Amino acid sequence: MFYATIIANQLNVNQRQVEKTIELLESGATVPFIARYRKEATGGLNEVQIAAIRDMLVKLKELDKRRETVLSSIEEQGKLTPELRKQIEEAMSLTDLEDLYLPYRPKRRTRATIAIEKGYEPVANAIMKGQWGDWDVEALAGARDIIAERISEDATVRNRVRNVFRRRAMLSSSLARGVNENDERVAKFENWIDWKEPIGRAPSHRILALFRGEEAGVLKVHVKPEQDEECIEAMTSRIRPQGKAGEQYDLAVADSYKRLVMPSIETEFRNILKEKADREAIRVFAENLRQLLLAAPLGQKRTLAIDPGFRTGCKCVCLDAQGQLLHNETIYPFTSVREERAAVNKLEALVEAFQIEAIAIGNGTAGRETEEVVQRCHFNRKVIAVSVSEAGASVYSASDVARREFPDYDVTVRGAVSIGRRLMDPLSELVKIDPKSIGVGQYQHDVDQKMLAESLSDTVVSCVNSVGVELNTSSRELLSYVSGIGPALAEKIVAHRNKNGAFASREALHDVKGLGDKAFEQCAGFLRVRESANPLDKSAVHPERYALVEKMAASVGTDVETLMKDKELRAKINLQDFVTPDCGLPTLQDIMKELEKPGLDPRAKFEVFEFDKNVTRIEDVHEGMILPGIVTNITAFGAFVDIGVHQDGLIHVSQMANRRVNDPGEVVHLHQHLKVKVLEVDLRRHRISLTLKGIE
Repeated sequence: MFYATIIANQLNVNQRQVEKTIELLESGATVPFIARYRKEATGGLNEVQIAAIRDMLVKLKELDKRRETVLSSIEEQGKLTPELRKQIEEAMSLTDLEDLYLPYRPKRRTRATIAIEKGYEPVANAIMKGQWGDWDVEALAGARDIIAERISEDATVRNRVRNVFRRRAMLSSSLARGVNENDERVAKFENWIDWKEPIGRAPSHRILALFRGEEAGVLKVHVKPEQDEECIEAMTSRIRPQGKAGEQYDLAVADSYKRLVMPSIETEFRNILKEKADREAIRVFAENLRQLLLAAPLGQKRTLAIDPGFRTGCKCVCLDAQGQLLHNETIYPFTSVREERAAVNKLEALVEAFQIEAIAIGNGTAGRETEEVVQRCHFNRKVIAVSVSEAGASVYSASDVARREFPDYDVTVRGAVSIGRRLMDPLSELVKIDPKSIGVGQYQHDVDQKMLAESLSDTVVSCVNSVGVELNTSSRELLSYVSGIGPALAEKIVAHRNKNGAFASREALHDVKGLGDKAFEQCAGFLRVRESANPLDKSAVHPERYALVEKMAASVGTDVETLMKDKELRAKINLQDFVTPDCGLPTLQDIMKELEKPGLDPRAKFEVFEFDKNVTRIEDVHEGMILPGIVTNITAFGAFVDIGVHQDGLIHVSQMANRRVNDPGEVVHLHQHLKVKVLEVDLRRHRISLTLKGIE
């Protein structure tokens, strides 16, 4: 496989592993399925490596498609020589390919083509040969235009200039022309006016900030060497003509650089920087999303969820242990003392009537104040109260998904339900919301949206399949992320479930119209059927290995159910006895882990968190305070922490440890409970600076 050789070299992976991975991908296998159930074929490649192979394969195919277009175009022009064909076929990057195509690309009329039309090409040819004639000013100008374009289309010349850019280019910015320093937009980008640094040192968040400033019309950004001389020297041919012809040639080179080459290469490097910044920002976003989706679930608890509000009141909903809506009403604890007492009485009554075990309180406007109201309640049962992020709840409440779930309720009820459900099971609820709307991104609206969507989708798919999905209770949105299913099949599974009742086993999935053998192979291992008569249906053991597990049980004189319960019996099994060409030790070891703890949820155990009761507003925060906080977002430059005052504080990367920290994710993780020290409070700009240093 030609593709496999290239990919193996680029990713530093064994070629045979790449070949088998490509074979599986092209047969319709998904990344989670390959990583989990085809370890022998791939040599144990993980999801990240498999996804990298998939993405590079797509790029190579796109490059080949473009190569065919280029060859066809040049051939139609009658200019495709054997040497040029060989160069095009050997081009290993889109940049190299486009450089070769540049002289043959159909173009609009240029100064050079106009000069050729006027008959000045012989003059240009003569100058290039070092010859001189009695030509007028217009002829010389036309000849220079022709020479300048020829030079700009020379692949060797362009690569020389690129090399100078790689070594010397600076990322710089200045106030855009016509923008007054007193313009209110300037304050947002004041740190970046007259900024300058080598492109190799520019971090992703700064690149995106500068480009955002340019997009806003405040900044003008450049990516080029400070001096032109080295680039112009790199463009000058070693066989430069002498005398007057050489003077004209030098003028043409300088013009070619300034007018044609520099703008083109600058655009190229701007795009390279942007892509680099996008990839880093998307990586950070995806990692945040992963941590958010895999946050510890409270589990199946009867929950009272509150979406707080001052003037409009607090919308309360009562949910059963499966998250089904049982009751909703509104309380108004902030309108008067009388209403506050009524609200306390109502909350106490709701907790008793619906046997509530947990209270989820939205962390937006009036969130801390609502917590105080809840704390004044006296319940006759043990109830935990938890502050829950509202990010994305309003997006969900107005979505088609929410309307389909709750057609008879308004957005306030739907939003409150979402808050309660995300406490019970963050993953199941958050998959219903566009990942860009759940408050953990960095410049998410500035990055390549296609790349972002693909990365976030990969992340959601990875998380859903790593946890596993209960077939009989999961929403169509959650099911759609299961390996091999997708939205259309998820719809059919739910429709079948609604019509025929719960699935009795994984095998019953075959009864779903449109779900064939390939889809079953891909999805079955990630689905759980807790009430199935077959105990393996509750585990991550794939149905294709059920017969193998039965043999393992028989080898120690028992059945599968007993084997799963008896550690001593499992210890008697010699895995080497069950190794086959397509089922090696990695798969057998995975099976044994599942038999020990079938369907084990990989997420952490839920822990209750409490803010400082004396700090509810930014005005309560003072330098030197040590406060409890919870990490809400991680960026390339630090982490944001909620300390309970409706304004997250920032721990800059320089304040994370008494050592250099390159990646904040090395020190903190999303939803981490920690103690922070207040460095500074800027009331005017509503900013809080925090540190992890100097805390016992």
